[in-house]
Amino acid sequence: MSTPLWTTTVTRIGIDAQEMFDAGVMILFAEPVPPALADVSVVHTPAGAPGREIRVGDVFEVAGRQYPVDEVGEKATENLRELGHVVLYLNSVDQTLLPGAVHVRGDAVPAAPPAAGEQIILRSA
Repeated sequence: MSTPLWTTTVTRIGIDAQEMFDAGVMILFAEPVPPALADVSVVHTPAGAPGREIRVGDVFEVAGRQYPVDEVGEKATENLRELGHVVLYLNSVDQTLLPGAVHVRGDAVPAAPPAAGEQIILRSA
């Protein structure tokens, strides 16, 4: 069984996060969220820093669905550790990977972002 590397609890969803989610993009941000990103972010409270860097093959578990990591931006782990911030691109292989982003894959984009109170977990491969 895979080991949890990072766990967080969703506290609120920005009013425009659904639109981003529908396009296969989920922006995670811990408090304090910059005002420019608050409306598009899934805001959360992490239980701590990631246990190590994010690696290809690790899995983000969001609302019970699993999304294996295909590519990791060079600043993704640092941003997650320092700001609780990472951008997840789901099934967006044509999307240029930004330094703070991660490409993940999955069967389908869920109908809605995770709800307040749900957990997001990064698990080791």
